[in-house]
Amino acid sequence: MELFKSIVAVVGIIATIYFLIKKAETRTVLIGVGLIMSILTLNPMGALDAFAKSMTSGGLIMAICSSMGFAYVMKYTQCDTHLVHLLTKPLSGLKFFLIPIATVITFFINIAIPSAAGCAAAVGATLIPVLKSAGVRPATAGAAILAGTFGSMMSPGSSHSAMISEMSGLTIAQVNLSHAPYNMIAGAIGAVVLTILALVFKDYGEQHRQAYLAEQKESEIKVVKGVNVLYALAPLIPLVILVIGGTSLQQVPGFEWTKMGVPQAMLIGAIYGIIVTRISPVKITEEFFNGMGNSYANVLGIIIAASVFVAGLKSTGAVDAAISFLKESNEFVRWGATIGPFLMGLITGSGDAAAIAFNSAVTPHAVELGYTHVNLGMAAAIAGAIGRTASPIAGVTIVCAGLAMVSPVEMVKRTAPGMILAVLFLALFML
Repeated sequence: MELFKSIVAVVGIIATIYFLIKKAETRTVLIGVGLIMSILTLNPMGALDAFAKSMTSGGLIMAICSSMGFAYVMKYTQCDTHLVHLLTKPLSGLKFFLIPIATVITFFINIAIPSAAGCAAAVGATLIPVLKSAGVRPATAGAAILAGTFGSMMSPGSSHSAMISEMSGLTIAQVNLSHAPYNMIAGAIGAVVLTILALVFKDYGEQHRQAYLAEQKESEIKVVKGVNVLYALAPLIPLVILVIGGTSLQQVPGFEWTKMGVPQAMLIGAIYGIIVTRISPVKITEEFFNGMGNSYANVLGIIIAASVFVAGLKSTGAVDAAISFLKESNEFVRWGATIGPFLMGLITGSGDAAAIAFNSAVTPHAVELGYTHVNLGMAAAIAGAIGRTASPIAGVTIVCAGLAMVSPVEMVKRTAPGMILAVLFLALFML
């Protein structure tokens, strides 16, 4: 029976990877394979119970759904576009240095606009033309935006931060502040390597600028006018409140009120959006709840599906065997937690499923393995996001490639080397 269970586990993992590479629907694959493994090992209720239990993870639902509701409001009111325009307007004269600066700007905007594809669409629509008109080759212009799209790991609405927060007993802000230095250094590594590659590939020069201008009629070159600073501040309001409330700054007289949860901060941000944009509260409310429903279906849906998959693996004994192996071989933990999600992100275009599965199965045992929940869990999450940033089939890569009008493969040739170095940094220094 033990041999049979081992075969079921191996076939289940291979089948999952195969279907995800084939771009099958993620939730269907995870639930289907998890359920089949549970049935074959005579424990179907294990998968069904995991499904029911993960549907009501209070901390996750509140943080993720409210953040996505707020993001929908920002998109509807175009406040996110005003923020992008405000930051990019002064940058067009920076020439070559626009490449790393574009990556850094995208990284930090991705904290306020946590959807990787949504952030790339908002930032890229403005910054990619600015980069191209400054003389940057289109492939590098797209890559500069793509390389900054894992800043969302520091977002208060990150599903990974919420998950680790529940495990560790820390607040989401404390989790984010704890891993922020590693995340920012990984981002800096990506930006620096991309800039070096731009020099190696001769991706900056007057010939690229002239080629871009030749494609455009003067009337088609976008010039950003009339940025409303009050609109631009709206996406940052919840972030500022949560950062102040999650640090010692909340002890400063007058700032005590900032100690609050993610949903409260998101609601304040949405109310601010209503006040400054003077758009109908009915429309804003509709968008907020549309965003909440969408995030439950698409973000929490993956978390629920991953829990069913993990339950299936547990019923085969594979999870316990892996944990026992990792406990006895601590040196492998750092590589399993980083290279595993990285490769899954690279191959499937989404690091979330692998990171969530790892964090469901292994991270609860972090202390026994000699790590903290935050370091082990967030290293896996960041590594998955970094893998996605090097994947030619990721949704965010396709968005950037479309905006830059280049092949996704040309872009990831430029992002992948930096991402590989970034994940090695996480493995060696975060764990």
